[in-house]
Amino acid sequence: MTTTEKPEIGQSAEANGIRTNYLEAGKGDETVLLIHGSGPGVTSYANWRLVIPALAEDFHVFAPDMVGFGYSDRPEGIEYGLDTWANQTVGLMDALGIRQAHLVGNSFGGAIALRIAAQHPERVGKLVLMGSMGVSFPITEGLERVWGYEASFESMRKVLDVFAYSRELVNDELAQVRYEGSIQPGFQEAFSAMFPAPRQRWVEAMATPEEQIRALPHRTFIVHGREDKVIPVSNSYQLEGLIDNADLAVFSHCGHWSMIERTADFNRLVRDFLLSE
Repeated sequence: MTTTEKPEIGQSAEANGIRTNYLEAGKGDETVLLIHGSGPGVTSYANWRLVIPALAEDFHVFAPDMVGFGYSDRPEGIEYGLDTWANQTVGLMDALGIRQAHLVGNSFGGAIALRIAAQHPERVGKLVLMGSMGVSFPITEGLERVWGYEASFESMRKVLDVFAYSRELVNDELAQVRYEGSIQPGFQEAFSAMFPAPRQRWVEAMATPEEQIRALPHRTFIVHGREDKVIPVSNSYQLEGLIDNADLAVFSHCGHWSMIERTADFNRLVRDFLLSE
């Protein structure tokens, strides 16, 4: 999947002026681009490690670290925001010679995918939105906890508590690994600069106007965990109502980590959707 012994680090390309770390797998005729969420210490590998091998059987898969996250550069003075991340993603497609890609966006990544589809509809094949932002909603206590993370083991444990429905997934070992990931040089400094309080304004800043979402022509598949405490499942019902050619799957006994808590179901449904005519 990657070219280094550290699986989070793959290859790099200049994307709209930002040196971007990305993972690459598969050699299919069609391209899938995976856009991760905004949890503290997140990387594309942490989000998509269980999804990439399954999709790579049929598609050429790319999974970049958005600027401010993971192992992409954090240029001094950069202004973090939806357009910055959307332009970075399109810039990566340009750098890699990708004319069009299916976009799979998780949470914050769903908001980025929606913005790209609205601004550059010809660059997008199909859309998959998982636990997606992109519309206005009253910020949840869970999202407040995620975006308000302060670097400590205890704070990471509280963040993980709202991500997953299954208590088996939330343990001290995982919390320690994710905490150590969040305190690598530059990680927490960038993260704390992105969504300072009051945080409702950043929910609005990640939204695409409803009239633009209604105009999307793309076939869209929406996935949400019924017990999601970070992004309310009502978001996905709203998106399904706005997008004319959208289908929705709601997973029971599942929180914000559909691709981790219901990996087999997520991979099967997304793969079948992307392969369908």
